[in-house]
Amino acid sequence: MKLTLKFNLVLLAVFLIGLAITAHVSHNMLQANARDEVVQNARIMMEAALAARGYTIGQIRPLLETQMKYNFLPQTVPSYSATEIFNNLRKTYPKFTYKEATLNPTNPRDRPLEWEADIVNQFRNDDARVEAIGERDTPDGRSLYLGRPIKIKDPACLVCHSTVDVAPKTMIDLYGNSNGFGWKINETVGAQIVSVPMSVPVQKAEKVFRTFMLSLTGVFAFTFIALNLMLRFIVVRPLARLATLADQVSLGNMDAEDFKVSGKDELSVLAQSFSRMRTSLETAMKMLGGDEKV
Repeated sequence: MKLTLKFNLVLLAVFLIGLAITAHVSHNMLQANARDEVVQNARIMMEAALAARGYTIGQIRPLLETQMKYNFLPQTVPSYSATEIFNNLRKTYPKFTYKEATLNPTNPRDRPLEWEADIVNQFRNDDARVEAIGERDTPDGRSLYLGRPIKIKDPACLVCHSTVDVAPKTMIDLYGNSNGFGWKINETVGAQIVSVPMSVPVQKAEKVFRTFMLSLTGVFAFTFIALNLMLRFIVVRPLARLATLADQVSLGNMDAEDFKVSGKDELSVLAQSFSRMRTSLETAMKMLGGDEKV
């Protein structure tokens, strides 16, 4: 096996091992960064929903208190306002969703789906839990959800949700008296759930990964060619000339051309040693020839 082939096999093995390790580490890192980006987007959406709820409680509801005595206005309900805002957002971004899933909702549209009910029950079973993050498959692709518990902390909420007798008549006229009652203070009754598509960040991460790996492969290919050229002109060709000269000298051809090389590297030292050996051999052969004539 030639020196060049051995060198290339070793270099190729090192590259493949390094490429595999780099691919594994970089792919996992890029995917983790993509997921972190989606989680950050979900948290921004959640904070926007909380801001909408706060705005409704602080500024909208007080303006409509008098009218509420005659007609129940769902616009004064924080969950209704937040949901409506995000329903408008979905006209532009249909894959983004927000829902205040409640096990016993006044508004039927807040009734949870099976997977949403599982999130609500997670919060009900673990009172210390303040956030739930997970992934699920949807018809539009992989989606990340972020949920936070809806806990009754304000006694004012019980005016509408404790018993039918206490609830405003206008609300009962609008939604009926079958749902949304029996809530208790400090009880977790539902969960705010934001769903954000993962397809775009993941695709970006995959594109960056492919670009990085192609660039790395290109750098290796350039390095591979450069090292082979260096090996050929700096090592292989001089060694081949030296081997040919050594072969000629070993066959007794002392008139072969001298191997001249400048420098102080290992190849130069080898060439100088060979030249001294050749000179010594010529001297020895001349002395041997002189002894035979005597």
